[in-house]
Amino acid sequence: MAERHANTVSPQAAEEEGILETTRTQVRGFSLWLGETVNDWFGDLPFEDGGRVTNGRLGLRNLWRQDEGWDTNVRFRARFDLPNLREKAYVFIGRQNEDELVTDQAEAFTREQLLLEERRREDQTGFAGLGLALRRNIDLRAGVRGGLKFYTQARYREQWAVTEQDRIEFRETIFWNTSHKFGSTTALDYEHAFTPTLSLHWQNAATISEKTDGFAWGSSLGLFRRFGDDRLLSGELVATGETGAQEAVGEYGVRMKWTQPVYREWLIGELIVGHYWPQYDEENRERDKSWAVGMNLEMRF
Repeated sequence: MAERHANTVSPQAAEEEGILETTRTQVRGFSLWLGETVNDWFGDLPFEDGGRVTNGRLGLRNLWRQDEGWDTNVRFRARFDLPNLREKAYVFIGRQNEDELVTDQAEAFTREQLLLEERRREDQTGFAGLGLALRRNIDLRAGVRGGLKFYTQARYREQWAVTEQDRIEFRETIFWNTSHKFGSTTALDYEHAFTPTLSLHWQNAATISEKTDGFAWGSSLGLFRRFGDDRLLSGELVATGETGAQEAVGEYGVRMKWTQPVYREWLIGELIVGHYWPQYDEENRERDKSWAVGMNLEMRF
């Protein structure tokens, strides 16, 4: 009797699960249709002959920040491996922050992870492009973003296992577009594993272009604890700034993040709580203080 009661699902919960399954099926179906359509532009091989949609993500981001209020936005991205482009070329589409897209910003220093407001019309952009994988760790990308603005990237990534517990990852992206002109983003991450589930991460990124006044940089240091697949707790000290600005450190703070599946393995929930000290107030030369909370859902398809 107890077992039968434990497996009982309320009508409301069943309806919610049905909506989630239907939404994912529709998003996946649209992506496959889009992959088939684009594949036909490049030749006669059918999409079923090795075509794939990978890294599909649909995210709903909700943010409250003490100095800015509420903010909500949607992000989307997917990669399409097309038979008519064979093994090395791929198509990518999505919607995300425009500057982060062009400069290939490291995830730890995106506005989403720093709990900063994004204005949908000013900051968000749709994009599409073609990538070419030259080697395992080198690829070239060319695409268009909102308003048919063109951009290109050359990306390089390498990892080194220094010891059994220590790993270093290096990423370099050289980019060009109409607003930044030429520029580059360099990211260097260090990880030390205390145990298989507990590790220290030191993440760094710097971007320079004709748009920046010196280097725009970010650095974070934190502990990460895993509790199985897609369950992660982290606490970090983080700082960002620009070397040529009046104040080299634009903002610093602390953030705690918990990530876990909320429905099966493909709907991931994320809670971020942070406390930040933004730019100096111009009148009294003291930094403001701001609490922030981010509540995010990501559907993988």
